[in-house]
Amino acid sequence: MELDVLDIQKIIPHRYPFLLIDKVISLEPNEKLVAVKNVSINEQFFTGHFPGEKVMPGVLIIEAMAQAGCIYFYYSKNMQGKELIYYLAKVSARFSAPVKPGDQLKIEVTTIKLMKMAGFLKTMAYVKDTLVAEAEIGFGIKEG
Repeated sequence: MELDVLDIQKIIPHRYPFLLIDKVISLEPNEKLVAVKNVSINEQFFTGHFPGEKVMPGVLIIEAMAQAGCIYFYYSKNMQGKELIYYLAKVSARFSAPVKPGDQLKIEVTTIKLMKMAGFLKTMAYVKDTLVAEAEIGFGIKEG
């Protein structure tokens, strides 16, 4: 299954400039999601991070991973038609390379454990074939 940005906006409440997923390129509920974020020089955060060397902030890479995880949860737990608010609860992350303007961040999400209204996910982010970040993300959910 593929989702474009309009489909994504029906699932998660984030909007510009904080919507950090541009497209879901594959989704197999309860197995794996692959999403992309096209990193543009026009991103607001590049104004000050860092003026001499533009680097996407690690916290925003984690946020993109978490947003991809929300979409994965939505379909894995068959929540279609429900408005959900997602709350980040726990993050354990490691970064291995910078993400720069012009990169396409590819995010993969798999299950560690999914509960009725919470979960733990394994996320990995790549630029081309290079692993740039990985994180275990815990979250809780409430109906909005």
